Amino acid sequence: MKILKSHFSYNKRQRNGIFFLILLIILLQIGYYLIDFSPSQIVINNTKEMNSFIKEMDSLEKLKEALNSPKRHPFNPNYITDYKGYQLGLSTTEIDKLFKYRAAGNFINSEKQFQQITGVNDSLLKKISPYFKFPEWVSKGNNIINKNNAIISDVKKDINMATLEDLKLINGIGDKLAERIISYRTKLKGFSLNDQLYEVWYLDIEIANKVLERFIVIKEPIIPKININKATFKEALSIPYLDYELTKKIFEYRDEVAEIQSIDELKKIDGFPLEKFNRIALYLQAN
Repeated sequence: MKILKSHFSYNKRQRNGIFFLILLIILLQIGYYLIDFSPSQIVINNTKEMNSFIKEMDSLEKLKEALNSPKRHPFNPNYITDYKGYQLGLSTTEIDKLFKYRAAGNFINSEKQFQQITGVNDSLLKKISPYFKFPEWVSKGNNIINKNNAIISDVKKDINMATLEDLKLINGIGDKLAERIISYRTKLKGFSLNDQLYEVWYLDIEIANKVLERFIVIKEPIIPKININKATFKEALSIPYLDYELTKKIFEYRDEVAEIQSIDELKKIDGFPLEKFNRIALYLQAN
């Protein structure tokens, strides 16, 4: 009996251990019956978390697109550049039609006219036209029509007649900019094209647009043309759009053909800047 008793007798520490072991077994049993460990619940929770994650990713993607997309500000469609036209979604053909119309000295003064000239579709026009900004005199209808069917405000002035004081009335133009515009106008012997204003050194595009809202070429200057077949190298080099290298190429071509029959022949010269041809042609003739 003593031997059996020794096997079934426990000290206090051992009894506490047995008690906690039994308690742990009971708690595990209770947990097994009360807690649902089915995989469907886990899937549901995971699905909710996944949907929430997808929504967050979609929001971040939209935010990224908004940040990366170019910000659009109001602009005058008459002064769209190649790059600006590309950003707006215009095709090369549509941009060329606009440039051709503007090169003739005409202005676009309405959304409808813009579509008629460029041929853009309705959906693109609807997308970009809210950003069109025409001069106030166009919006107010206080205008007249010139010989080129371009609308001119009855308060607009000829940019070739504008004085320093006239130019300084425009917000953003001080003494230096006004003097620079007048100086460049003198160098050109007068503005023949409105776009020539953008060539003025350090004149910001936005400021140039403001100038053209009040001043445009109304009466083209009379520029004495130089006969390219008789001109000296120095005389040709005096033309605003001809530098030394281009003048040299023109004279080499003249020597090669003996006599230039038409100014259009200059386009055949290797490396001739075709985008400047209309400007160079203002100062040259072949006979």
